Amino acid sequence: MKRNINIWDRLDKISILIFALMLIMGWFNIYAAVFNEEHSRILDMSQRYGKQFAWIIAAIIIAVFVVVIDTKFYFFFAFFIYGGLMFLLVLVLFLGRDIHGARSWFEFGSLSLQPSEFAKFGTALALAAYLNMKKHDLKKPSVFFTSSALILFPALLIALQPDMGSTVVFLAFFIVLFREGMSPYVFISGILMVILFFFTLLFNNLYLTICLIGIAFLLAWFSTRKTREILIAVLIFVSITAALYLLRSFAFSDLNDERLFLIAVVLSGFVYAYYFYSKKAMVFVVIYIFLVGSVAFVNSVDFAFNRMLKPHQKERVEIMLGIKSDPHGTGYNVNQSIISIGSGGFSGKGYLKGTQTKFKFVPAQSTDFIFCTVGEEWGFIGSFVVTGLYVFLLLRLVFLAERQRSLFSRIYGYGVVSILFIHFFINIGMTIGIVPVIGIPLPFFSYGGSSLWGFTILLFIFLRLDASRTEYLV
Repeated sequence: MKRNINIWDRLDKISILIFALMLIMGWFNIYAAVFNEEHSRILDMSQRYGKQFAWIIAAIIIAVFVVVIDTKFYFFFAFFIYGGLMFLLVLVLFLGRDIHGARSWFEFGSLSLQPSEFAKFGTALALAAYLNMKKHDLKKPSVFFTSSALILFPALLIALQPDMGSTVVFLAFFIVLFREGMSPYVFISGILMVILFFFTLLFNNLYLTICLIGIAFLLAWFSTRKTREILIAVLIFVSITAALYLLRSFAFSDLNDERLFLIAVVLSGFVYAYYFYSKKAMVFVVIYIFLVGSVAFVNSVDFAFNRMLKPHQKERVEIMLGIKSDPHGTGYNVNQSIISIGSGGFSGKGYLKGTQTKFKFVPAQSTDFIFCTVGEEWGFIGSFVVTGLYVFLLLRLVFLAERQRSLFSRIYGYGVVSILFIHFFINIGMTIGIVPVIGIPLPFFSYGGSSLWGFTILLFIFLRLDASRTEYLV
C-alpha cells in the first residue's frame, strides 16, 4: 500500500545543507583563484566565477527537477539511462572536441559538456538495478562478471578518449560490490595489483619475480604445513629453471631472465596442477594461479605503462614515486601547490590575499587544484573545515544508505559514496603530492558545469530515493 508523504519534508536537510555550503565555499574560492580587479562583477560571464554562478543556479534547478521525478522512474529506466549515456560515450569519440589530446567534450556554442561526468550516475543506477534483480548474489560468477562489465564498459570507453583520470574513478564502483558481498579476496587482489604496479616501476622485474615466487612458496607452507609437498614444489621449479638456463646457453640466447622465469613458472604449473590435483591439495593450485597472475602482471606493467599512458602522465607517476625529479617541468603544478598550501599557515593569508593565487603560480587553480586556494587563503583552519565537510557528508550518506528499505536504493547510495570518496581522496592527494596528477575535480568545489551538474544529479537521485524509503508499506 502506498503512503502519502511530502517529499520536500522528507529530504535529508543535513546533506542539502552540506551541499549548499560546498557550493558557496567553492564559488568564493573560484572567485579568488581567477580574481581580476578589472572584472570584479559577480555576473561577469567572461570570467569563470560568472559562469560558475550561472552553473550553480542551473544545478539547483536540476536538483529540484530530479526530486520531483517519481522514484519508480529511476528504477524502471535505469538500463535505458545507462544505455543512452554509453551511446554518448561512443559518440564523443567521433564527434567530440579534442582538448589537450583527449576527445572528451561535446561543444554546443559556448557550452561544453563532458558525458563521462554524467555516466557516473548512469552506471550507479544500472549497477543498483542489476544487483537488485539478482538479489546481489555476487558469489555467483555470472553475477560478479556482469556487474564488473557494467563498471568496466564505460571505463574502457573513457580510456579510449583517452581520459585516465575519469577511467580510474569508475573503479570506485568495486567498493559497492565489496559492500554487497563480493569476495574480499577479489577486493584485496585489486589493492595488491595497485601496490604491485608501483613496485614494478620502482624495482627490477627479475628481483620482484623472485620475491613473488618466494612469497608463493611461503603462503603454501603456512596454509598447509606440508613440508614434503613444498620441497617437491621447490625442487620441480628449480629443476625446470635450471633446464631453461641450460637450454638458453645453446639456443634462445635473446631470452631475458624475466621471461625465462615466467616460462619456468608456467611450465612448473602444469606439473603442479597434475601432481597436487591428484593429491586433492587444491590450496596449491589456488596459490599457483595467484603466482602466475602476479608474475604475468609484473611483466605486463612496462607495456601498459609505456603504451597506455601519455608522456606527461608517465612523468607524473615517476615524479610521485621519486623516480624522477622535475620541479620546473611536469612536477611544477604539484610543487607550487604544496608551496601554496604550506604558505597559508594556521589561519591563512586572508581572502583575496594569497600571493601564489594572485600571481597564478599554480595552473588549473580553479579546477583540479582548487584546494590549494583554500590552503593558502584560509590556512589549516579552512582546509580542516573543507575536508571535515566532505568526511561528514560521506559518513552521512553511508548512514542514509544503511537505513534504506530498498536494496536498489542502498546499492545506489553506496555508488554515490564511492564516487564522491574517490574524487575527494584523489583530488586532495594530487594537491599535496601523495597521488599522481590525473586531473579530476573536487566535487561541488571545482570550476566546471559538467562536473557540478553530474555530481548534483548523482547526489539528489539518492536523496530522492531516501525521501521515499517509507512510501510503500509491506
